[in-house]
Amino acid sequence: MGKTVAEKIFDAHFVDNPYGDIYVIKLDSVFCHEITTPVAVNDLVARGKDRVFDPGKIKAVIDHVTPAKDSKTALQGKIIREWAVRNDIRDFFDVGRNGVCHAIFPEKGFVRPGYTIIMGDSHTCTHGAFGAFAAGVGTTDLEVGILKGVCAFHYPKTIKIKVTGELPGGVYAKDVILSIIGQLGVNGATNKVIEFMGPVIDAMSMEARMTLCNMAIEAGGTCGICYPDMTTVDYLWPFIADEYESKTDALNSFQEFCPDTDAVYDDLITIDASNLSPQVTYGYKPDTVKPVSEMHGTPVNQVYIGSCTNGRIEDLRVAAAILKGHKISDSVRGIVSPATPAIFNAALEEGIIKIFMDAGFCVTNPTCGACLGMSNGVLAEGEVCASTTNRNFFGRMGKGGMVHLMSPASAAATAIAGHITNSKLYKA
Repeated sequence: MGKTVAEKIFDAHFVDNPYGDIYVIKLDSVFCHEITTPVAVNDLVARGKDRVFDPGKIKAVIDHVTPAKDSKTALQGKIIREWAVRNDIRDFFDVGRNGVCHAIFPEKGFVRPGYTIIMGDSHTCTHGAFGAFAAGVGTTDLEVGILKGVCAFHYPKTIKIKVTGELPGGVYAKDVILSIIGQLGVNGATNKVIEFMGPVIDAMSMEARMTLCNMAIEAGGTCGICYPDMTTVDYLWPFIADEYESKTDALNSFQEFCPDTDAVYDDLITIDASNLSPQVTYGYKPDTVKPVSEMHGTPVNQVYIGSCTNGRIEDLRVAAAILKGHKISDSVRGIVSPATPAIFNAALEEGIIKIFMDAGFCVTNPTCGACLGMSNGVLAEGEVCASTTNRNFFGRMGKGGMVHLMSPASAAATAIAGHITNSKLYKA
């Protein structure tokens, strides 16, 4: 019987099967940030186990509140900073060199097809875009991963989603994943892996695939996975050129982690994206989704463009193309946060930052802060934000605030109009 991508990865990293369908697997990397890791670090220190399984496989960053906003967040940064020094963790990205974790780690070449990765962050599933198994975990699993380089999971069941057709103009990966979540529901993929495939996925950039996989967790998925192909190789080539004689050799190696033709899936879903329109959430769950046209005219107070979902250069380019030559509505405050310093620099060099500022946006340093209501864009009670982030839970961006999730194109158009609307790039 053939195997899915996740099954192949699990079998290649097998350590033990202590009982039932619980598998202990070796980890290629443990990613860490300053919100969840300090709790694990403090517990390890208290237990006399202040060490790491392999300092070269630990990657750490300060990204959720950066720079620190108060003494508590300063302490969180201090704990992870000093831990990194004590344990010789070389890949630690401190303030000034840091970026949003799920943007900067792949940007640095830390994710490869077939890898196993954990992090104390639910959106770790982003890295499945490379054909990796990447999952968010709790504090205990994070501690074990840091200390021993292993983690226990249920042997993976997989849903395969085939996206056919061709995306209409003005429709993006964010619209695709919002539509999928709307169909699956927030529990539709619980404890399962989602394999995304089909011509629409094949045509996506790595940035778009990361957007897609980033929100697999919003349907309950442990991880979202795309198949490694030449797009994957091209993205990783600066980091792997010394390991392979050619890109073709790299591709042949990576495609070991594509599914077998006779792999068995829990469910097979086919979606024709040809008639898909821009999507937006309207309630307090990621599966409350409808076309943007049905929300047209809904007023907003804030527009936020950034995050591990849509803060990459591709996202900023799309938004800037809509904003160029326009001013945002006087009733709206616009905030944009490029996800990494490299993305910020690229946006500077391409004139994108100037376009945002000329339009009236506040441009911030790379940070996760606004997405979860911690800094740099928190909402007041009763305020509404059109956001390119990934969660619209009640109070997510601030107590009593409402979040409407959408693509950068829709967000930029909404900023100009002062209310939710489709971008000029979409022709209904």
